[in-house]
Amino acid sequence: MRALKVIFVLIVVAVLLGVGFSFWLSDKYVVPILGYHHVEYGDGPKLNTTTAEIFSRQMRYLKNHGFSVISLDELVEGIKKKKSFPKNTVVITFDDGYEDNYTFAFPILRANGFPATIFIIAGQIDQPGHLTLEHIKEMERHGIVMGSHTVNHSYLPSLPPEEQRRQIEMSKKILEEKLGHSIDYFAYPSGGFSEPIKAMVQKAGYKGALTTNRGYHRFNEDVYELKRVRLNSEDRWSLFLWAKLSGYYNFFRSLKDPH
Repeated sequence: MRALKVIFVLIVVAVLLGVGFSFWLSDKYVVPILGYHHVEYGDGPKLNTTTAEIFSRQMRYLKNHGFSVISLDELVEGIKKKKSFPKNTVVITFDDGYEDNYTFAFPILRANGFPATIFIIAGQIDQPGHLTLEHIKEMERHGIVMGSHTVNHSYLPSLPPEEQRRQIEMSKKILEEKLGHSIDYFAYPSGGFSEPIKAMVQKAGYKGALTTNRGYHRFNEDVYELKRVRLNSEDRWSLFLWAKLSGYYNFFRSLKDPH
């Protein structure tokens, strides 16, 4: 009888600890910002490539599991106002502005009614393999927002301060002149940044900036170093997607030095 009581007490303690941990963890929820690069047809998985078939499957997963796909602007404004977002909220982004974003990703996003942000290398518009100005304008008419990804995809921490500033400011200017409206968001190439670089981005007039898993703050309170969750063709199974879309991925994954 005594042994049964001990077992019972241990079970109760385990349950209470589990409930307590779950309650504590609930405060660590972060809206996943998905980060894509290429979306194309192909065979084997590549680090920065998602096949069109798997990308479509991932978007169906969001739709079928009741995810609310919001714009980056909604997320940033909510963070600034300290808004609590409901679980199953997600943001979709792409880096570099590849032509396949228009050819393959855009029709899938439209079919699901999902907004997204594409970070454009300003000097690569109309270049082979990259988006044309007409592609960009058409996508903007259907809820796809453009952001800046520097002039020529330079890794900012390796540059002198004046060139860092030029890459940040000139890319914004080029895109705004070509598109006729403000460019509000910036993505650091390869995620690299520093505190002075963040200050330059803010001074240039951007509302926020995105990195990868770089930095020392896990929970995306700072809108100038928002961490993203990379997705590619390896994320084809529901368990992988569940983990990355849970909102707690930032809590468990390792972080890298920002530069």
